[in-house]
Amino acid sequence: MKRILALVLSLATIITVFAGCGSPSSNDTKGITASIASEPASIDPSLNKSLDGGTYINYAFEGLTTYDKEGKIVPGTAEKWDVSADNKVYTFHIRKDAKWSDGKAVTANDFVYSWKRAVDPKTASDYAYYLYFVKNGEAINTNGADINTLGIKAIDDNTLEVTLENVCPFFTEIVAFPTLVPLREDVVSKNPDKWTLDPKTYIGNGPYVMTDWKHSSKLVFEKNENYWGKDNVVAPKIEWLLMNDPNAILGAFKNKQLSFARNIPHDEIPAEKDAGNLQIFPQLGTYYLDLLNTKAPFDNPKVRKAVSLAIDRNYITEKVRKAGETPASGFVPYGIADVSQDPDFRTKGGDFYSVKPEDYEKNVAEAKKLLAEAGYPDGKGFPKITFGLNTGSGHEAVAEAIQQQLKTNLGIEVEIQAQEWNVFQESRKNGLFDIARDGWIGDYMDPSTFMDLITSNNPQNNSKYNNAAYDKAIADARKETDPAKRMQLYHDAENLLMEEAGVAPLFFYTDPLIIDKNLQDYVVTKLGFIYLQWASFK
Repeated sequence: MKRILALVLSLATIITVFAGCGSPSSNDTKGITASIASEPASIDPSLNKSLDGGTYINYAFEGLTTYDKEGKIVPGTAEKWDVSADNKVYTFHIRKDAKWSDGKAVTANDFVYSWKRAVDPKTASDYAYYLYFVKNGEAINTNGADINTLGIKAIDDNTLEVTLENVCPFFTEIVAFPTLVPLREDVVSKNPDKWTLDPKTYIGNGPYVMTDWKHSSKLVFEKNENYWGKDNVVAPKIEWLLMNDPNAILGAFKNKQLSFARNIPHDEIPAEKDAGNLQIFPQLGTYYLDLLNTKAPFDNPKVRKAVSLAIDRNYITEKVRKAGETPASGFVPYGIADVSQDPDFRTKGGDFYSVKPEDYEKNVAEAKKLLAEAGYPDGKGFPKITFGLNTGSGHEAVAEAIQQQLKTNLGIEVEIQAQEWNVFQESRKNGLFDIARDGWIGDYMDPSTFMDLITSNNPQNNSKYNNAAYDKAIADARKETDPAKRMQLYHDAENLLMEEAGVAPLFFYTDPLIIDKNLQDYVVTKLGFIYLQWASFK
């Protein structure tokens, strides 16, 4: 099963559903109503830290590069670029017809402002480390270096020069990421905390413009007539309903209030699949648990390993999730190339523990042994622990299954604490739970998109894992130019992480979506993003 998934994931970065060539249908001008999450914590490109927020940003903004319908990196706001002989200097040429939604020209300085804002430690961007690829980015963000030494320079209004810290073979993927889109300094600086909340000031350069945001209800985007590629934008309007209740989402779909949605009840997945309403797409991601490394009892690696081994991953994927997920035997999922695509990184790295159903009893026995060695035989003396999660998306059912397994197998009492999504993100980041649900969808096709996440200074390292040897392996990998040596450094880092159970991977994601049977030409990426600008109804 794992091998099949690895092959599927390696086929393409993006899954596209196209109806074929022919004349546009009479319904091409109909808007699309969709739902992927509840109220986003932020849609500020510098401050966003979630997949749903990034998805909305992709509609209102565009980076130097973007993805096409086939999943290939193509020119975005930059019409072309040149790379120096040493592969460390990129010169991007901004389109002369690239405009903001208010009609003003997009300039190279708009990128300079945006990137400096994101890397500035005062901004506290969770994705500031994406600027570490750029010369002096890490020194600025972590060591107080002068922000004007960042390796980005506007040669003129339409020419942007970027100097890298080290060679980065996937840099054109990095500059497509939502954090690195351009921003208007005159707009953002006037009201840095609230500029995103008002459609009048949420000025972007992407295919759509936000025209309405009824908080906790809906976000509305309409076609941006000033977008350079407006002639290729099909859907005139997209309404994102901000919904959290899986049952309500499914009900809205059945009542024709939604044409496209994520997060239906997992118990309903088989029936909706049989009815032809649900499709399961591959997704490059890992669902895992943060075990708070800085606080007893999870400051003890033996406790962390015991809890991880006591979880029945097959039960969770087959009986709870029911969407074709694969039990995770490591942190980096299948589908990311190693030195070559076959074997991929996960296959070459191997299993850190068995996820075979027949080995589960052995895992539990080892878990009991480790817990006893940590001073808690049969769970005696072990404190009641909290398990934090966000409501909706089936996380409660996963937590309840784990709660029962830890009680039965280890004698550990677990209290589940559920919060709304935007509240939970801050609680998890601040270490308010002993265990917290977490998940990561890759942002580009390289193991660093997962491994960088767990470095000690990364703000999205919610488990607070801290290992100097791990940090050194990641830092060395960034500098290494030999592909085999570079990949080995990432394997070494993953070995350290998993040996100490810094996190507890549960399964590798899929992306189950309910979709109107008449909707065509939508794009679902295995990086988690959804593109509806080319979509229409038959």
